[in-house]
Amino acid sequence: MDQFTINLLFVGASFALYIGIAIWARAGSTSEFYAAGRGIHPVTNGMATAADWMSAASFISMAGLIAFTGYDNSSFLMGWTGGYVLLALLLAPYLRKFGKYTVSEFIGDRFYSQTARIVAVICLIVASVTYVIGQMTGVGVAFGRFLEVPNTTGLLIGAGVVFAYAVLGGMKGVTYTQVAQYCVLITAYTIPAIFISLQLTGNPVPALGLFGDTASGEPLLTKLDAIVTELGFNDYTAHHSNTLNMVLFTLSLMIGTAGLPHVIMRFFTVPKVSDARWSAGWALVFIALLYLTAPAVGAMARLNITDMMWPNGGIEGGAVSVEEIDNDARYDWMATWKKTGLLDWEDKNGDGKIQYYNDKSEAMAGIAEEKGWVGNELTKFNRDILVLANPEIANLPGWVIGLVAAGGLAAALSTAAGLLLAISSAVSHDLIKGAINPSISEKGELLSARIAMAVAIVVATYLGLNPPGFAAQTVALAFGLAAASIFPALMMGIFSTRINNVGAVAGMLAGLTVTLVYIFLHKGWLFIPGTNSFTDADPLLGPIKSTSFGAIGAMVNFGVAYVVAGMTKETPQEIKDLVESVRIPRGAGTAQDH
Repeated sequence: MDQFTINLLFVGASFALYIGIAIWARAGSTSEFYAAGRGIHPVTNGMATAADWMSAASFISMAGLIAFTGYDNSSFLMGWTGGYVLLALLLAPYLRKFGKYTVSEFIGDRFYSQTARIVAVICLIVASVTYVIGQMTGVGVAFGRFLEVPNTTGLLIGAGVVFAYAVLGGMKGVTYTQVAQYCVLITAYTIPAIFISLQLTGNPVPALGLFGDTASGEPLLTKLDAIVTELGFNDYTAHHSNTLNMVLFTLSLMIGTAGLPHVIMRFFTVPKVSDARWSAGWALVFIALLYLTAPAVGAMARLNITDMMWPNGGIEGGAVSVEEIDNDARYDWMATWKKTGLLDWEDKNGDGKIQYYNDKSEAMAGIAEEKGWVGNELTKFNRDILVLANPEIANLPGWVIGLVAAGGLAAALSTAAGLLLAISSAVSHDLIKGAINPSISEKGELLSARIAMAVAIVVATYLGLNPPGFAAQTVALAFGLAAASIFPALMMGIFSTRINNVGAVAGMLAGLTVTLVYIFLHKGWLFIPGTNSFTDADPLLGPIKSTSFGAIGAMVNFGVAYVVAGMTKETPQEIKDLVESVRIPRGAGTAQDH
């Protein structure tokens, strides 16, 4: 059986499972569509939250970014896991106690303002749509490779699958689908990692193999450092980026995690307040299984790729020949990925070999001139393909490659569904029912939610065709927007009686605006290529990149909110009493329609 058929079997079986679950758990009421009837067990919810969380950015993109940068990109791991600790301790139980369906509804009621609710909807939609762009990018990469079609075609196919099960199932269907998707993605991620760790270090635990010795007796990371520095790249294990930017980036990811609506919504689905905290704890356990493996996947893949490009022992041994790439079965993966447009190479100097090195390194300039090289000949290696290509690079069995195909798609689709549900809930429940037409029937509200989700899929698909970065980088922008707008409003809403409606609205608008403008200045207005004034290589504010600005946007939000609140009318006493009652995480309010 050929690889294409194996891929189709694994991907087809997983999709049949997801759509079957969506039909079985079809939402029949707004309570089931928004909050799964509040009957989800904490362990089940923790697993669904993990799938909701471990998106294309985690499964497909994160290890690739770590592989080609090294230690500096470990901030992705620190920020995303640290955010769940904040969520479990500071937000989840209190929001569940409040007993609403959506984040925007909480903000509207806490700040006794329809305007605050609408501004929260705007913040939520901006952050969520940006996040979905990253997921659709990952969907396109995965479908493009494993269906052997162009990246754009893969993206359109993936959008159709998301539409089929997310629009139909609502939160109830999405929850149980995400449980199945977690099982698929974690299996698909760890099995190849175990194989590759055994190949390189003899240790079946990738996280331990990362710090183990290779067959030659040399520590894996020491060997990797030596190889990449020989080719003019930075030490893999050393810190090279700006420390201030790294701290701001990690902080932005942490508070962005705690402010992401599609994650917070998951804690509205459990029966009790204590279950919300347990859900967050279980989610961390399930997430840790992948996040402890990711650094090993990145390092081992980088070592394998470098060995394949220099199969004879580094520069002195000589680079891989074009003939080997064309005729040796070990290099078949390169031809397959080349079809997607995400991998490419060119024999620039006509010597019949493909030299892979850092042609921007001053140290390599002399060596390149001496040997007649005219530039890096591995001209394109999209970071988002690394995890999906990893089992092929390591020459693992075909069924493992098929499993990774299903896992990568499960990761992207599970988070896309959660985000689209957050967007549709904000539009139908908070905007249409909350502000435009309060008397709308439950059937009408459910229909509007599904229409809103369909529109969101179309917009995200269009933007996903020209994303502002790799999947994880695009997602980092979304975290910055959530960090700057939603997280401060939630924190002040729970822990400060001083912040009134005017202060909250001013803070959210200020945080969102400055962050969005900073991102657009670096990534292009509305992410349109060529309209940017700066780049992350040469940022507007010293070393602070657009992906790190969310932390500063959050500070602006807090500062503006407190200043404006201090200059305007005090919070009413009944709202102060409400805040005090929410801080006691016992019992659970019932969701009410407004």
